[in-house]
Amino acid sequence: MSAPQTDPAAQLEIVFAREESPLRVFSVVALAAFLATLDMFIVNIAVPAIQRGFHAAGVEGVSWVLNGYAIVFAALLVPAGKLGDVIGRRRVFVAGLVAFGLGSALSAAAPSLGLLIGARVLQGAGAAAVTPTSLGLLLPSVPAARRPAAIGGWAAIGAVGAASGPPLGGLLTEISWHWIFIVNVPLSLLAVIAAYRVLPEIRDRTRPPLPDGLGTVILMAAVALATLALVKGSGWSWDGRAIGCLLAAVALGGAFLARSQRHRAPVLELSILRVRAFALASLSATLFFASFSVMLLGNVLFLTGVWRYSVIHAGLALTPGPLAAAAFAPVSGRLAARLGPGVVGCLGALLFTGGAVLFIALVGPQPSYAAAFLPGMLIGGAGVGLALPSFTIAATRTLKPQLLATGIGAQTMFRQIGGTLGVAAFVAMLGTPSASDVLTRYDNTRWFMAASALAAGLALALIRRPSATPAQRRVASLASQPAPAAAAGDAAAGQR
Repeated sequence: MSAPQTDPAAQLEIVFAREESPLRVFSVVALAAFLATLDMFIVNIAVPAIQRGFHAAGVEGVSWVLNGYAIVFAALLVPAGKLGDVIGRRRVFVAGLVAFGLGSALSAAAPSLGLLIGARVLQGAGAAAVTPTSLGLLLPSVPAARRPAAIGGWAAIGAVGAASGPPLGGLLTEISWHWIFIVNVPLSLLAVIAAYRVLPEIRDRTRPPLPDGLGTVILMAAVALATLALVKGSGWSWDGRAIGCLLAAVALGGAFLARSQRHRAPVLELSILRVRAFALASLSATLFFASFSVMLLGNVLFLTGVWRYSVIHAGLALTPGPLAAAAFAPVSGRLAARLGPGVVGCLGALLFTGGAVLFIALVGPQPSYAAAFLPGMLIGGAGVGLALPSFTIAATRTLKPQLLATGIGAQTMFRQIGGTLGVAAFVAMLGTPSASDVLTRYDNTRWFMAASALAAGLALALIRRPSATPAQRRVASLASQPAPAAAAGDAAAGQR
């Protein structure tokens, strides 16, 4: 093992097992990023098959397969990144891969829905450990001049995972839904072996404090109780149980904010919420992901449950959406440099709203894919591609450099919380429809999509475009070059 090296700018201690090329380091972290993104889209497409696998399970129960993962991922994302700085990024990265692979194996073997949800929670914890540390391991291994291209390539892996998810998930689910989890196990093992052989160990020499564990638990409990109230509200007739869950969620949310104010290493740095652009961008991301999650789950259930598509047919039918998002995301980065991310993100949100309205206007009970379904998918996908990169650009461009990583982690947390609450709202609105009102119920969820996306667009429109500094102009110039833009993968990477 070579002697430790120090990056004086970042106060990082870097220990290489042996000198490796940046390409080999990139290959390892990209595999992990691909797995985390792919898993989200594969699981969505498999929801109907999981329902059938556990015969007594309805949408309400199976929604926790998605929400259990998302709640834990959201709460652990920032603490996992901070823990990597304290005890070693490679150590946390490998632990995350092990947890993700073990959670995948347990998910595949789960004999009951409850155990499947528990295994998905373990998967979410693993993904939360892998996501922030993967980029943190890559950048110190790349020369400064090549870091923008490295970030772009790393982020673009998310677009590949998103586009691959629906067709691959449909193909695997045709064999058995268990295979959507089994496929993760050998890939996770391969990534663990490669991580020990290739990746350096990196930690912060300043010995920062350990992240706030109790605050993390409080945040998870608050989101889980709010989700429970939405999912079970109709079944409970919105009685004292539902109201009690909501009140408890609000109280825990207040306790979380109070603890974040006092702790040395909080889950959420409250100071960044005082930055107007960051606060608006985070609000917009939360609203947009609530809408986006309804689209992801709702379209799968509609195609398989109403139009009676097979899972593989539904997977192929959904693929144009992520492809359009991946195509428009680089355009978003270049337009944001010229017009400002608020304008571009607002345009994307309006397109997504238009896609939801098209579904309401055109989609009927009888299958008509090319004329009725595809237009909404393409327009909505283009909106996703324009909107998602804009959140990150708008949120981070006014933050101080030392707060960039914190800001990106916090906004990703807000996205996951928005997605969780969106799935819960979808379940509450859809309920258990009869044949006579099924289209009306789905249209209600699409109106929610439209309203939430429109509100997200209005929040982005309130972000004023600051005058560009010379450094920002250089970044904008890099973003407009044909090299992969960091925003490309953001259209998918935020959906784990």
